[in-house]
Amino acid sequence: MSAYIKKSVRAMQGYTPGEQPTNPQVIKLNTNESPYPPSPAVREALQSLKVETLRLYPDPVSLVLRRKIADLHGGTPDNVFVGNGSDETLALCSRAFVEDDGAIGYFEPSYSLYPVLAQIRAVTARPVALGPDFEWAMPVDYQASLFFMTTPNAPTGIQYPKTEIRAFCARFPGIVVLDEAYVDFSREHCMDLALECDNVLVLRTLSKSYALAGLRLGYVVGAAPLIEALFKIKDSYNVGRITQAAALAALSDQAHMQTLVERTKATRRRTITELERMGFRVFPSETNFLWVKPPQISAADLYRRLREQNILVRYFPGGRTQDYLRITIGTDEQMQALVNAMRGA
Repeated sequence: MSAYIKKSVRAMQGYTPGEQPTNPQVIKLNTNESPYPPSPAVREALQSLKVETLRLYPDPVSLVLRRKIADLHGGTPDNVFVGNGSDETLALCSRAFVEDDGAIGYFEPSYSLYPVLAQIRAVTARPVALGPDFEWAMPVDYQASLFFMTTPNAPTGIQYPKTEIRAFCARFPGIVVLDEAYVDFSREHCMDLALECDNVLVLRTLSKSYALAGLRLGYVVGAAPLIEALFKIKDSYNVGRITQAAALAALSDQAHMQTLVERTKATRRRTITELERMGFRVFPSETNFLWVKPPQISAADLYRRLREQNILVRYFPGGRTQDYLRITIGTDEQMQALVNAMRGA
């Protein structure tokens, strides 16, 4: 049977998503979801949705939603593409902007989907290794067709200076996708670059700061010709009617989103203080998670011991990441339980 499968697909491992436990007693700090519910406006939008309308296809171009996003960030709906989660848009970018003899670049370590997208396309992957402290320095004369840059980066949580990002975009010969999945927790953003530069796309998601990971809604802002290219190759009806309604409600309640963000940042500050007192090395975070190196115990052992106590964090074995844990910021109560468990580990 395997002979019928494309060689590049047979050779690849595929993306491994974070574990989704079924036990409600588990403290889930492994997939960077929000610990809080989304805006009440989302509930209202879902309750007011007429079930009989589900017999009809949704708006194939999500126009009302794109108008709202354009209002939030500037530009026009022609500058906005809406997708089934950020991952769909990333995949579309790998198809729209990379020839068969092209290359896809990204930081290493970074979002582990990026190399998988290069494997799916069967094109060259050109990762850029981050420094000893996960600092960024591009190689001289670096070339690629498309560069995925998570900013702030994941899994490290580090925000690179906007001046450096702007300079890189200006000299890069291909398309730069600035994946701002965590940007609402950061001090600065690069959305203006999407409207100023003809080779920059800025990607956002409702999964983190809007507490809608289960909705699967991402969007990208950029020059109209780039957005048009994505529309040409997307699925016919890529964003469902329910998703469009809920996303519009969430984006219309910026106050609720900001409240969730500030609450998460306050918990982040308290948790950093606690972990540093215990001897952890905690990297500067501009996200809703922490990248930490445990003292006197390996990251793998600590991961297993926490798991035994029904606390899930993310561990990436091998390579540059094997000495670290990525910890999602949960509620104050969840983070205190984590700290207590670490003290006993």
